[in-house]
Amino acid sequence: MTPHFPIGFSGNAVHAGIKQTAGKEDVALILSDRPTVGVGVYTQNLVCAAPVTYDRSLTPSEKIRAVVINSGVANACTGDRGDEDCQKMATMVAQACGLDEGQTLVLSTGVIGVHLPMEKIESGIKQVSQSLSSDDDALERTARGMMTTDTVTKKRGRQFELDGVKLTVTGIAKGAAMIGPNMATMLSVVMTDANLSPRDAHQALQDAVSETFNCISVDGHTSTNDTVLLLANGAAGGPVLEGRNLDAFRATLYEVCEDLAQSIPADGEGATHLVTVEVHGCRTRAEAVKIGKTIADSPLVKTAIHGADPNWGRVVSAAGYAGVPFNPHHVSLHINGLLVYERGAPVDFDEAAVSKSMAEERETSLLLILDEGAAAARFWTTDLTAEYVRLNADYTT
Repeated sequence: MTPHFPIGFSGNAVHAGIKQTAGKEDVALILSDRPTVGVGVYTQNLVCAAPVTYDRSLTPSEKIRAVVINSGVANACTGDRGDEDCQKMATMVAQACGLDEGQTLVLSTGVIGVHLPMEKIESGIKQVSQSLSSDDDALERTARGMMTTDTVTKKRGRQFELDGVKLTVTGIAKGAAMIGPNMATMLSVVMTDANLSPRDAHQALQDAVSETFNCISVDGHTSTNDTVLLLANGAAGGPVLEGRNLDAFRATLYEVCEDLAQSIPADGEGATHLVTVEVHGCRTRAEAVKIGKTIADSPLVKTAIHGADPNWGRVVSAAGYAGVPFNPHHVSLHINGLLVYERGAPVDFDEAAVSKSMAEERETSLLLILDEGAAAARFWTTDLTAEYVRLNADYTT
């Protein structure tokens, strides 16, 4: 479905001058017309940004009303002033929207080690608070307001019905590089008009993130600002979800998060391929994820994919140094659905055909099959290109 704001939510974004390019939105605001259950999952990097510390202190909550977002400056590694500026952003939103203290969460993204231009941010918050809308154009602008090196907005949504009540789950995200679990250089806000308890919302988000946003990688670099928020305002009506209804919501939340997660490496800086690494036949899912991540983070695997080289030895050897024990004589590998390695031995295959499939299709599939158990996992990454190096070599200069 075309993503829409769920009932009771509105948003917008404006250009406040944080980004040097005129017209590029850099201050965004999301507002619920009533208190929401607000929960979050945050970066595991010990060096975390001021907004991460601030949001952690407020969530889980049953009274969140707003999320304010700035792009262009991460407000990370900025000391006491960074903490103060983050608090000021929340206070400015509270004053502009008539909210209580502690009802606003803050997200920032951009260059690390730079102080926020607070006069520009204050101007942006005043502007955006007066132009909130629930239409699709406002959702698009809100998504643009959180972009840095992204080339496209990332919006995904689902609608489903429970006991005659239509529910909506809509998420927006940003991220294109410094992507490496857990989670990535990414921000995401998922909104729903479903009625959830804080405990169930938090668990549902943790589980969804574990299998989606924690299974993407571009360069293996865990960021300082990674945050995924879930806001549930119950505006669609109906009782607090439980039992099968809660399971249905969890499944829908997972689908939205999976769509958003895939969209991040698909827009990876300089990327020409979205790579799906599937690992089957492991003893545990954790082992499958570990092998998948090791393959996905291998520069040799990533460059081979960029060059449309079906060099299966790089994939198999990467699995072998993942630190997960398995019998190498029981390993098989498919590239784009074509068997290239079977039970520990090479097989005859049409290298030209496999190479052509890699060159002509943006999506590349690597399916590694072990024989250790029934667990499996998927991991998404990109190829590694000269353009990625250029972009990140010039990021601040």
